[in-house]
Amino acid sequence: MTSRQIAKKQDPELPATAWAVLGLLSFPGERTGYELKKWADASLRFFYWSPAISQIYAELRRLESLGYATSRRSDPQEPRAKRRYTITATGRAALSEWADGSGDAGPPVLKHALVLRVWLGHLADPARLHARVADHIARTRGELKEVRDALAHTEGVSEWAHPQVALRWSERQHLAELDLAEEMLADLERLSAAAGQRGQGAPTHE
Repeated sequence: MTSRQIAKKQDPELPATAWAVLGLLSFPGERTGYELKKWADASLRFFYWSPAISQIYAELRRLESLGYATSRRSDPQEPRAKRRYTITATGRAALSEWADGSGDAGPPVLKHALVLRVWLGHLADPARLHARVADHIARTRGELKEVRDALAHTEGVSEWAHPQVALRWSERQHLAELDLAEEMLADLERLSAAAGQRGQGAPTHE
């Protein structure tokens, strides 16, 4: 029986966070939990989410208990010995089975807190609402730069070809988000202008 068949037979119901952490380990090299967190912040968060450092360590312990990952202490001569993790053959087989599994991956889940605020804009101060959208545009521009910086680090690294595809998608998604937010701001400005005109045209009562 191959390691992939064994993984399929023993495959537990793991949360997405576990698969994400195991996925980070599937690339060459050993990594500490802290390094995995930094890498998640520089890649996963642009299209999925970045687990908290406590979640990463919890999943690493779970993955080790399942035989999907193994760890070793770094050089004891170092001032602070660190535990470095690697994926096992069984873990790689299980991850491959999950990534290549049958069935629909499911629709994306969108929870846009800013759009919820805009939806309730009839209860909000217009100027403050406009400022929120403008802040979102500025933040998105900053995130777009970070995505492009992450993309630059993947250039020329053959092992990161698929992460590069995901980051290119994220670049396009951030560009689309900028367009949507700028159009939303224009819509809000038109609403304010129309409200102002109605106010100016309202009859006055002596």
